[in-house]
Amino acid sequence: MAEPAKADVGAHPEADPDIAHDLVGEPQEGAAAQVVPVIELTAPPAVAQADPLAGPSAGPRPQGLELDFPMAPPQPDGTVVEVAEGLLWARMPMPMGLDHINVYLIRDGAGWLAVDTGLALPHTRELWEHLVSTALGGAPLTGLLCTHFHYDHAGLAAWMQERFDIPLWMTLGEFHTLRTLWAPSPAQIPAHQARYYHRAGLPAERAHALFDTLRQDRFVSTAPATFRRVRHGDVMTIDGRPWQVLVGEGHSPEHACLFDAERRLLVAGDQLLPRISSNLMVSSTEPEADPLQRWFVSLDRLDTLPEDTLVLPSHDEVFRGVHRRTRMLRWHHQRTLDRLAERLMQGRAEGGCTATQAMAALYPRLRGPMDEVLALGETLAHLNWFLAQGRIARTLDDQGIHRYA
Repeated sequence: MAEPAKADVGAHPEADPDIAHDLVGEPQEGAAAQVVPVIELTAPPAVAQADPLAGPSAGPRPQGLELDFPMAPPQPDGTVVEVAEGLLWARMPMPMGLDHINVYLIRDGAGWLAVDTGLALPHTRELWEHLVSTALGGAPLTGLLCTHFHYDHAGLAAWMQERFDIPLWMTLGEFHTLRTLWAPSPAQIPAHQARYYHRAGLPAERAHALFDTLRQDRFVSTAPATFRRVRHGDVMTIDGRPWQVLVGEGHSPEHACLFDAERRLLVAGDQLLPRISSNLMVSSTEPEADPLQRWFVSLDRLDTLPEDTLVLPSHDEVFRGVHRRTRMLRWHHQRTLDRLAERLMQGRAEGGCTATQAMAALYPRLRGPMDEVLALGETLAHLNWFLAQGRIARTLDDQGIHRYA
């Protein structure tokens, strides 16, 4: 890692004896000798280097960034709301704190392209059957696009492919991440996962509890076997309309959004939510990742869209105010970095702060093991951003635990 630049106190002209000699000069031949006063040369006082954790800060919460919510959401019962001509919004319930996911249907000729699926639960399957037979009037599904690999978005992908005989569209990164992470877990915690938790400073018994929570996750389902690839910049022609594929990063590897430039419609998935920030997580499979920086770059990409674009998120309500929301999301993460910096500065007297200690400062009220999994990953995302920016150092102590300062 590159060291922070330091002030060069020896570069001042008066600190160089050769330059000082030229300034005093030699007595000219035949001239009376003159007494030349002795000039004591001293280096200028060293300038104190600013603490790299001292700023810039988020500042107070931005004002005047309220979003516009132009329509009420559908009930999570298989009914739909028409967002625009040939574009429907439905909701699938989820038995968790985040109690729903929005799914969308785009008219595609005589049928409809579905965007995202909901969880792999019997009730969600029943709702899809009901939605197709009633809200769609029996018109067929022509395809499925999953914005990313998380199981609330792709949990029913394999079932929908088979049940409705449709292709699945995803980015390469999302499809193969799904195939990797949805594979059956071993009975014992793998070495790379144990190392990830240990280096974060998590006690072994808590690490095993988190692994067991992930291994027994009832929402993980059968992974789809085939897909059709979409890439950033691709244009999907759906019912004669061009929809551009915009890929975002940070929340997942290659999250696909769809943008209709003519009508200013953005199917945003989890890349732009109106009231919460999507989880940015460093996991055991890529422990040196910098998802926060990829998230910031993705927000810059979204800022190129018109402010009055109608955003169709995966959770909460359809809204307008792209730039207002990206500004608030940047502020949210800068505030998290500010709070993390305070904890890191406090930890210097202890030889550095562990990721688990930092997590306790950032997220003091966790509701259970899954919250802890997400909180640790998000804490590491912010620590890794500081590392990549050269603003902190990381060392490995005698017990093999990373310490940050």
